[in-house]
Amino acid sequence: MTTAIRRADRRVSPVFLAIAAVMAVSGWAVWSGALAGYTGVAVFFFVVSGWVVSLCLHEYAHARTALHSGDISVEAKGYLTLNPLKYTHALLSIVLPVIFVIMGGIGLPGGAVFIERGRIRGRWRHSLISAAGPLTNILFAAVCTAPFWLHGLSGVPATFRYALAFLALLQVTAAILNFLPVPGLDGYGVLEPWLSRKLRRQVEPFAPFGLLAVFAVLWVPEINQVFFDAVDAILRGLGVSGLETGLGQEYFRFWQGEPQLPRVGGVF
Repeated sequence: MTTAIRRADRRVSPVFLAIAAVMAVSGWAVWSGALAGYTGVAVFFFVVSGWVVSLCLHEYAHARTALHSGDISVEAKGYLTLNPLKYTHALLSIVLPVIFVIMGGIGLPGGAVFIERGRIRGRWRHSLISAAGPLTNILFAAVCTAPFWLHGLSGVPATFRYALAFLALLQVTAAILNFLPVPGLDGYGVLEPWLSRKLRRQVEPFAPFGLLAVFAVLWVPEINQVFFDAVDAILRGLGVSGLETGLGQEYFRFWQGEPQLPRVGGVF
C-alpha cells in the first residue's frame, strides 16, 4: 500500500500532460502555419502553455532537490506530480504570472513549494534547493535558444523563431528576477543559510513584500531600461536579436493585430 501511494505521489499529473499537449499542438500550428490568419492566437497559446510548463518544472526542481536533501514530505504534498494546482494558490502561482506576461512581457516568478527546512541538514543543501528553480529557467532558456546559438535556424519558420525568442526572453527575465537577493525570492534563499540568525529574523517580516518591491522598482523608467538592456545583452549572447523577441511579443499580443513583416530579398 505504501509503495502504491508513493508511486501515485510521483506520477505525472494529467493536468501537466494536458498543458504540455497544448504547447505541442500550438507549437505545431505555429510551425506549420495551419491556422492561417490566426497565427497570433497559435503563438499566444504556445507561449502561455510553454510558460506554465516552465513554472511547473521550476517548482518541481525545488521539490526534487528538497526530496534528495531530506524533506520527504514533498511527495505527499503532490509537488513531484508537476501539477501546477499543487504549487500554492492557483491565482498567485499561475494566473497572475500569465497576466504579467500579457501586460509587460516579464516572467513573473510564480508558484512556491513549502519545504520543511527542519528536515534538511547543511547550508549547501538549503542553498541548492533555492537555486534549483531559477537554474531550471536558465536551462529552459538554453533549450529555447539552442537553434540560435547552434546556428540551426535553416528551415525553421520565421514565426516559430519569433515565438521561441519571446519565450526565451520570459525565461531570462524569470531567472534574473528569481536570483535577486531580495527576501521572498530564490536569490535570497540561496544566501539566507549563510546569514546570522539575528539578521534572518530582522529580514523575515519583509519576505512577503519582496516581489512587490521588485516590481515597484521596475516601474522606474531608468531601472526598467537597465533591466531590459541586461536581458537583451544575454539574449544577444545566445544569438537572439531584439527584433526577434519584439516580433514574438507582437505576435503574442494577437488582439492588437499581427505585425507587418518587411521583406528583404523575398525572405522575412
